[in-house]
Amino acid sequence: MFAVIKTGGKQYKVQSGDMLRVERIAASAGEKVQFNDVLMLGGDSPQVGAPVIEDAGVQAEVVDQIKGDKVINFVKRRRKHSSKRTKGHRQKLTLVKITEIMASGAGKSGVAAAVGTGSVSAAAVAAITGASADAAPAKPAKAKKAAAPKAEKAAAPKAEKKAAPKAKAAAGADDLKELSGVGPALEKKLHAAGVTTFAQVAAWTEADVAEMDEKLSFKGRIEREGWIAQAQEKTKG
Repeated sequence: MFAVIKTGGKQYKVQSGDMLRVERIAASAGEKVQFNDVLMLGGDSPQVGAPVIEDAGVQAEVVDQIKGDKVINFVKRRRKHSSKRTKGHRQKLTLVKITEIMASGAGKSGVAAAVGTGSVSAAAVAAITGASADAAPAKPAKAKKAAAPKAEKAAAPKAEKKAAPKAKAAAGADDLKELSGVGPALEKKLHAAGVTTFAQVAAWTEADVAEMDEKLSFKGRIEREGWIAQAQEKTKG
């Protein structure tokens, strides 16, 4: 006589005395369990369930809690990503020995039903299978650190950073922007050339004007704007 049972999402064809590896069930070694999802019974008078056979069951003895063979998962991405990853996995299994196939009376046998570990809490699994059942001890929850009170800020407010006044290019320098056509950029060029006062401009000769025109690319602006005359007026005042 044989039976087809369902456990852990898989179907198995079993006979009395068979050793079977199934998805881990919540039971320790030496205990007796009963598979109640019987899909078919074979033999002299075969029966087919719809989907299971009522009051039928398959009893088994738990031999050990084991792990399956390591399965290697290798992932290689497309060449433009140029990366790969290898992971190993060992499925948790339970080794059982089929002891009896019952066509009826399973509901009154008094044997605990085989329940997968995914259907019960982790604490119940640990209590049944033992603390060393291939599972690392749960890490204690980290206590939340009490938020330390922030240190009070000093009573004196931080002094606002005041923009330091821009220093003049040279001590006693005149504001050359008062000359016609002279702006901030042109004033910087004159300062770079060493011209900082109206007196210097008022004392320019034709040679000085030609030199400045060539040096600073003024292109006749000095004569056209009349800087020398303006500077002379400024120095009189």
